[in-house]
Amino acid sequence: MPKYDVLEKIVTSLDVNPDWLLTGRGNMEKEPDLQQAGIQVQEKFPLKTDNLVDLQRIPLYNLEATAGLVSLFNDVDAIPISYISLPDLPACDGAVYVRGDSMYPLLKSGDIVLYKQVHDMQYGIFWGEMYLISANVDGDEFVTIKYIHKSERENCVKLVSHNQHHEPKDIPISMIRALALVKASVRYNTIR
Repeated sequence: MPKYDVLEKIVTSLDVNPDWLLTGRGNMEKEPDLQQAGIQVQEKFPLKTDNLVDLQRIPLYNLEATAGLVSLFNDVDAIPISYISLPDLPACDGAVYVRGDSMYPLLKSGDIVLYKQVHDMQYGIFWGEMYLISANVDGDEFVTIKYIHKSERENCVKLVSHNQHHEPKDIPISMIRALALVKASVRYNTIR
């Protein structure tokens, strides 16, 4: 496998989709930069302790191409499919597309969530906040977006959906393999 800087030069020089280059899936041509697509910050989820960044360039990743959230967080050479530049948001580590309807109507499938990775799961959880979660369920990685609440069960957390059709679920903290606090969501509309 070529080094990251070689792949980055190929992607930049030939203007090809990095996901296609690495996996052969998707379109060869690079998607238009989301800055040009009329994006709109749908929701901000700031904490009182957040410091806003004037402007930051946030990498957008394809979770399927990176083989999940755990792999994404462990791979310092992960290649984003695009970048999002937005002003006045808390510091973010990255962004991913929303899949599923568990947070509907607040988040819709296809929206983008911007996240900040949580490194200390024991003391880094703010109860009631929204998180991007990777849990190990019978050996498979399950990635979801949920509110995390305190559980009445010891050493567990309660995962709560915004969508009333999804029941809350208690899971052991030990099942959580990766965790990121959702800082904002983006919804964009394009006319082709």
